[in-house]
Amino acid sequence: MEQDATHPLPLRGIRVLDLTRVLAGPYCTMILADLGADVVKIEKPEVGDDARHFGPFLPSGRSAYFASLNRGKKSIALDLRSDPDRDTFRKLVSRTDVVVENFRAGTMSSFGLGYEELKAIQPTLIYASLSGFGHDGLDTDRAAYDVVIQAMSGLMSITGEGPGKHVRVGSSISDILTGMFGAIAIVSAIRHRDVTGKGTVIDLAMLDCTIAALENAISRYSVSGQSPEPLGTRHPSITPFQAFQTSDGPIVIAAGNDNLWRKMCQVLDCQQLVDDPRFATNDVRTQNRDALEECLLPVFRMRTQADWLGRLDEAGVPAAPIRSIEQVVKDPHVASREILHRLRDVDNGSFLTAGSPFRMNGHAVPLSDSAPELGQDDDAVLEQWSRET
Repeated sequence: MEQDATHPLPLRGIRVLDLTRVLAGPYCTMILADLGADVVKIEKPEVGDDARHFGPFLPSGRSAYFASLNRGKKSIALDLRSDPDRDTFRKLVSRTDVVVENFRAGTMSSFGLGYEELKAIQPTLIYASLSGFGHDGLDTDRAAYDVVIQAMSGLMSITGEGPGKHVRVGSSISDILTGMFGAIAIVSAIRHRDVTGKGTVIDLAMLDCTIAALENAISRYSVSGQSPEPLGTRHPSITPFQAFQTSDGPIVIAAGNDNLWRKMCQVLDCQQLVDDPRFATNDVRTQNRDALEECLLPVFRMRTQADWLGRLDEAGVPAAPIRSIEQVVKDPHVASREILHRLRDVDNGSFLTAGSPFRMNGHAVPLSDSAPELGQDDDAVLEQWSRET
């Protein structure tokens, strides 16, 4: 779609060579593509991105996993171990704005395609490297997967039902965070280039990005001297701020201040708890949350999920059901925000994916409805870019 005042595409005209695969890098470059960048995915001939071989698979045999992370991109097949293909890549670099890669540290340099070599071809190049542990430090040569980073970053140590009951966050959050931080860094570097005429080399580590998202866990350790532990659905410093089981399903309550606490007690017909010195303020409620839960658990089981949610909503107490993905997909509000997006399969079928959260001038950003076949744009990209001077 052409850019206009209603549907701005702020990165229109920006060219990105995307050497990434699987998740963190493709998520980063998909954000750029959603915002209008011309993203050309460089894939290994015959094999392509590893994610092309991850399920679930569509009736056509295509990977829905791959498609959900690569909408709106083009694909060309190049083998960077081949001299002719490296020469082709260098020609493309001379006509691009951004290169994004997520190889292990040193891999691109081993191809003769490191930042310094590419900068000599394109002096204003923005070169973004997304890796597990970064390009300097003690662990740069380690392989990284999301679950490894969740464990090493400390995120897994504060996620779970209780001490010793650690779980992985349900989505590949370390990959997603790295993709998001990567897109932010690239957009910032484009602004810097436009102002100064200089390129930028970006070194983003999954470990760093996940640690940066630990909220106040590090501060809590620094102040208390104790490592935070998993608390289930509880909040470390706000109470009650957690899930409770009703007679037919769980709900979460977010009584984020003393006023909401009093309103919640009124809804629950538990006025005696307001006057109980163990629960008089948020700080003492947090200190005495086990005793508070003993008081609240049997009360919540007296009514249904819908009954409690209606009463809490009427009183202005933030609460919600714990919904399944099916319930989220079928929610009218979610539909009204246009956050769900359909992608086409090659056999004219379609499937649902998460879309982009960007809304500009009151409208959702227009998204492509397809992901590329391996090497489908070889001729088109090379012909178009070679015509330019």
